[in-house]
Amino acid sequence: MTTAQQPENKSQQARTVAELVDYIQVLTTEIQELYCLDQVPWVLGVSWGKDSSAVLQLVWNAIAALPPEKRTKTIHVITTDTQVENPIVSAWVRTSMQQLASAAKERGMPIETHLLYPAVKDTFWVNLIGKGYPAPRMRFRWCTERLKIQPANTFIRNMVRDNGEVILVLGMRKAESNKRAAVMEKHEKGRVRDRLSPRSSLINSLVYTPIEDWRNDEVWLYLMQWQNPWGGNNKDLFTLYRGATADNECPLVVDTSTPSCGDSRFGCWVCTLVSQDKSMEAMIQNDEDKEWMQPLLDIRNELDIKEDWDKRDFRRIWGEVQLFERNKDGEISVEPIPGPYTKYWREHWLRRLLEAQTKTRRTAPENMRDITLITLEEMSEIRRIWLEEKHEFDDSLPRIYQEVTGEEFTDPRPGADYSLLGVDEWAVLEEICEGDTMHFELMAKLLDTEHQYRKKTRRTGIYNTLEKCFDTSSRSQKDAIDNAHLKRDLREAISQGDVVKFREKFKQLTLGDAEVVDEIKDTTNEVFVNSNNNVSATPPTEETEKPQTWASMKFKKESSE
Repeated sequence: MTTAQQPENKSQQARTVAELVDYIQVLTTEIQELYCLDQVPWVLGVSWGKDSSAVLQLVWNAIAALPPEKRTKTIHVITTDTQVENPIVSAWVRTSMQQLASAAKERGMPIETHLLYPAVKDTFWVNLIGKGYPAPRMRFRWCTERLKIQPANTFIRNMVRDNGEVILVLGMRKAESNKRAAVMEKHEKGRVRDRLSPRSSLINSLVYTPIEDWRNDEVWLYLMQWQNPWGGNNKDLFTLYRGATADNECPLVVDTSTPSCGDSRFGCWVCTLVSQDKSMEAMIQNDEDKEWMQPLLDIRNELDIKEDWDKRDFRRIWGEVQLFERNKDGEISVEPIPGPYTKYWREHWLRRLLEAQTKTRRTAPENMRDITLITLEEMSEIRRIWLEEKHEFDDSLPRIYQEVTGEEFTDPRPGADYSLLGVDEWAVLEEICEGDTMHFELMAKLLDTEHQYRKKTRRTGIYNTLEKCFDTSSRSQKDAIDNAHLKRDLREAISQGDVVKFREKFKQLTLGDAEVVDEIKDTTNEVFVNSNNNVSATPPTEETEKPQTWASMKFKKESSE
C-alpha cells in the first residue's frame, strides 16, 4: 500500500504550497488503497471543527474519485451532541450534518451520518441539577466520559459487534499540543498495519489519522483552496473561528510568531474546566447579534466558583462524611469533603436555566429561537431523581417550571404525577420538625421510603432501606462530622499501634457505632475487646477469655433489655 511519507523534522522542515499539493495527491491514493483493501467499515468521527472537516473533505474527494463499483464500503460519519454545546457551533454542526447526508444521497456516496447523544441519565443537567454533582473540575471531571466518550464508544462497539472490526478515522494532529503528540507517538509504536494504530480502550478498532503531521496553516490552506465537496462553505467555518478569537483575528500562519486559529477552541458552554469561556466571550464581544447568549455566559460564570462549599452538602452523595487534609496558606486543617449541591441550590440552577432558556427564545435571532437548553426528558429524569432517590416529595420541579415559563409541566413518564404525598404534607412535616434540618430530612426519607414500598407487590429490602435512612440522616451536622473525626482517629491509632489512644477514642463510641469497629477489624487483626470493655492490641488467651465481637455485645445488651 502506498504510504504518505512525513517530514523527518516537522518543526523545522515546513512544506511549501507545491509540496503540500503533491502530498495531498499521495494521501488521496493512500486513502483509496486503504478503503479498497478490505470490507472493514469506516467510522469517521467529526466535531465539524477545522481538523475533522479537513479529514472528511480528504476522504470524500478520495472516495469520489473511485469508480462507482468500488464504493462498496459504508463510511459512517458520527458526531456527538453533548446538548450543552455552544449554540452557534451546535447550529453549525446540525446544518453541516444535513448538508452532508443530502449530498451523499444525491451523489451516490457510501456515507451515512449519525448524530449521537448521551443517555438521558448521563446528561450534564441530569447529573448537576438532578443528582447534585458539582460543576466539573480537573480533579472531578465527570462530564467528558458521560457526554462525549460513552456515546461514541457505544456506537463503535456496536459496529465491532456487527462486523468484527472497524477502522476509526480521526482528525488528530501532533501540532495541536505536546501532550497530543506524545500520545500519538506512543500509539505509533504499536501499529499493526501501515498508518493504523490499535486502541486498548476499543477492542478490534484501528485508528487512522491522515493529517497527523499537518500544521495549523496547512489545514486552513487546504480548506480555503480546495472547494467543499458536499455543498458546505469553508469560509463560514473560517468566520466562525475568527469570531471566537478574543482579538477578532484569525490569520493564516506566515511565520512561527504568528498565532493560528487552532488556538481558538470550541466546547460546551457550561465548561468550568477552563478559567473562562474565551470563545463565547469573544463571540458576544465581536458581534452584537450574538449578545443574546449573555444569559448562558452568566450561568457558566456563576457555576465557576472554586470554593462553593456553602452550596453543597457536608456529606458525600451516598450520605457518608469523608474527611481530607486541607492546606491553605500553610495552615493544615481536617475538614469534610463537600458533597452534592443542596436542594436549595439544585432548584436554583433549574430556575436559572429555565429563565435563560425563556429569555433567549425571545431575544435570539429568528433561526435560533427554538433553542433548548434543557429537554423535557431531562426534566422528567431530574424530577424522578428528586422524588425517588432524594425523597423530596414536595415535587418542586413542576412548580418551578410553571413559575418561570408560565406553562404547565407535562411529564412524559407514565404515572409520574401519581403520589399520595405532596407539597401540603411537606409543609406540615416542616412545621412539626420546627427547623431541625436533619430531623426533617430523616422523617421525609422514612415517610417516602414507606410510601415507595407501599406501592410494591413485595416489600423485600425495606428494612435495609430504612436502616440506610438512619445511617445517613440520624445525626446533626456537628455530630456527624465529629463521628467522622472519631473514626479517623481510631484508624490512626491502629495504624500507629497506639493502644492508649485507641482506648480513649473507643470510650466515645456509642452502641450505634458498632459498624465502625467492625470496619476497623476488617482491616486489622490487632484490635480486641474483652468483656470488661477493655481494648488490647494482642488477642486474649484461653486462660483469660474468648474475644467478643461487637455484634455479640450488641445483641447481648438488647436481649438483657
